[in-house]
This record gives sequence, C-alpha cells and structure tokens, in this order.
Amino acid sequence: MNRIFVTLTVFVVMAAMLSACGGLRYAQVMPGAEDFKPQTIGVLPVNAGAYEEARDAADQIIAGAIVKKKWFQDVVSPATMKSRMDHDAALRETMVGYLTKLETVNFSDPALSRAIGEQYGIEAFLVAGVDFWNYTKEGGDKVAKVGFSMVLIEANTGKVLWKAGHHEVEDYWLMKPDLAKLAEKVSAMMINDMPH
Repeated sequence: MNRIFVTLTVFVVMAAMLSACGGLRYAQVMPGAEDFKPQTIGVLPVNAGAYEEARDAADQIIAGAIVKKKWFQDVVSPATMKSRMDHDAALRETMVGYLTKLETVNFSDPALSRAIGEQYGIEAFLVAGVDFWNYTKEGGDKVAKVGFSMVLIEANTGKVLWKAGHHEVEDYWLMKPDLAKLAEKVSAMMINDMPH
C-alpha cells in the first residue's frame, strides 16, 4: 500500500512538472516594453528561409493571430507592406537596409526603423522568420515540425521590445498533420506572449 502511494505521488508530481513546461522555448522582454502601448502595428513579410513553400501561409497565419487579439486599432498586413515596397523603390531600399543590419549584425537602425514607421503610419512592427516547416524524423518517429522566430520593434526608436522563438512537433503514423494548423498553434502561443 505504501509503495503504491509513493509511486502514485511521484507520477502526479512528474505530470505536474511536465505540464508547467508549456511556455515558449525562448522569449525575452526588454526593459520598458510593458510601458509601450502601440495602437498600430505592421507585420513584415515573413523571412521563409529554406521553407519557401511556407511564405504565404505563414504571413497570413501570423497577421491573423495578431488581428484576432484585437489589441491594435490597425494591423498592416504583410501583403500590404510588400505591395507598397514593390511600388516604391526608396521604401524597398530602406526596408532591405534595415533588415540586412538586423540580420547580419543584430543592429536595429533607429533612422531606418523610424522611416519605416513613418511610411506605413505604424508605431511598431513585427519581424518574423520560419525556423521549421517540414515533415522529418526525430528519434525514429515521423513528425511534423513548425517553428517561428519573432522580433517586435518600436518604429520611432528602433528599440527591440521583445524576441521569441518557438516550435512545436507533432508525431504521426499514417496521416501527416497539417503544417498550417500546427503553425496556427505556434503563432497563437507566441502572439499571446508578445507585449502590447
């Protein structure tokens, strides 16, 4: 009887510990982010990297997760941002310059971010990338894997307010899980964590 009680207690404690590990794999909120309350935000077109097939779906899923929260008066979609860049060479040059500095030397250029904010009439913007979007094997199991990285920028100052990265894995046997559905779950979890 005593051995059964101890075993059951250990099982319950382990289950509680595992359920408590349900947060993002990586998230960092910068000092002062809690005081920044933007009314307008832009979602830059997603950097799909090696997962080009994910681009359109990821753009819609991430922007949709933000719109669904109803935190902002206006959300400028990736499609709108891209369309404006396609028709404005100076804006495209500003955006490319900004993203190049952010990705290569981890520098959020305040002059370029301010110009982006002014051009789109936004107070903040989200830079997102696809880290995983595939079917693969892990430890002998077939899995679907989707992951994003996100950075929230204050447009006027270029200040990085929040960085996060998260991925989810779903194993399967015969029927492949829908990667877009898994992406919706990942995106919703990340946006829930984003300061606003």
